Amino acid sequence: MQKKINLSAGTIMAIVLLLILIVLVRVFQNQLFYDPLLAFFKAEGKEELPSYDTTKLLGGLAFRYLLNSILSLGIIYLVFRDKAILKLCSILYIAFFMVLLTVFYIVITANNVDLLLLFYVRRFLIQPLFLILFLPAFYYQKKVRN
Repeated sequence: MQKKINLSAGTIMAIVLLLILIVLVRVFQNQLFYDPLLAFFKAEGKEELPSYDTTKLLGGLAFRYLLNSILSLGIIYLVFRDKAILKLCSILYIAFFMVLLTVFYIVITANNVDLLLLFYVRRFLIQPLFLILFLPAFYYQKKVRN
């Protein structure tokens, strides 16, 4: 029989702390990361990408993805206390990172940049969207097994 999800007060506080850190990554994004596309996508209507340093941009995206991934993996572990789930999520985070960063690089260096594709690929790199997908998926899996 599988263990049920049982969160103590201390675990809930730790999860809340990690969520606050995820929010702080977003709040201080301008100070922490090189990303000229932040202002570009906020100012709708522009059709030409701003000038940027590709290496710094990819490095900033990678750093932000790493921070969000570590915090998300911490939350996933605290919720499920299952090393198998943590290992699978870690592998998925690495695989998705490699695919997304490759697609991002191809799109941003193309002659005709597809802004919508660039927007959504970048969104998956800079936001902890996989956490939003993984938590309910693994919760459902645990419920079905019980």
